[in-house]
Amino acid sequence: MPTVCTLSRRAFFLGAAATLAGCATTETSVRNAPVPQKVSYPIVPASDEELAARYAAVEDGGHLIPAIPYREIDPKYYRQRVKDPTGETPGTVVVDTPGRFLYVVEPGGTAMRYGVGIGREGFAWEGEGIIHWRQPWPRWKVPADMIARTPSLARYSVENGGMEPGIKNPLGARALYIFQNGKDTLYRLHGSPEWKSIGKATSSGCVRLINQDVLDLYKRVPYHARIVVHQGAMASV
Repeated sequence: MPTVCTLSRRAFFLGAAATLAGCATTETSVRNAPVPQKVSYPIVPASDEELAARYAAVEDGGHLIPAIPYREIDPKYYRQRVKDPTGETPGTVVVDTPGRFLYVVEPGGTAMRYGVGIGREGFAWEGEGIIHWRQPWPRWKVPADMIARTPSLARYSVENGGMEPGIKNPLGARALYIFQNGKDTLYRLHGSPEWKSIGKATSSGCVRLINQDVLDLYKRVPYHARIVVHQGAMASV
């Protein structure tokens, strides 16, 4: 049974404005990602050497993403393969807001799990949709209502073309756009240079990942993938 969006009227308008503030970008054409293959993957804890390589500095699209001091992050938020707790079909993206996790469901009963930062109270969205757009190195275009609160951001307004893509851009290395019933929810999955925000509720409504993790996510999530966002506890499977 489809999940129903449960935003209150107040939360919708606050959340929409805040999400626009945190996640507005310029859209480009969609690039299809590979559909998950029908294979089973072993669940093997990563060694320290593997983690160092996973979160090492990486060059992408002409930008150098700095290494992440992963030892300063709770290990449960490392990117890792786990037993699928969602019960969803392979290829589905699931956001467990209370747990601060994002899952990409795989064939064979496993899922790739990522630690995420989420929207603070009053700025969150819940529901089911599809990943309709996918964009590498998006621009950050700050809407007028956010500029009214923080005038110093005026140089990144829509009229001024927004903030150039790059390491300091709040949207990070990739952005994935969620649509519901053919309409933009204004809700995004995106990278972030603020790795310390992972596991916390500090964003303006979107789901943020470590840049190295959003690069991996982008490769795994196919165009028009189904996404389910839970604000409450997920049912056990």
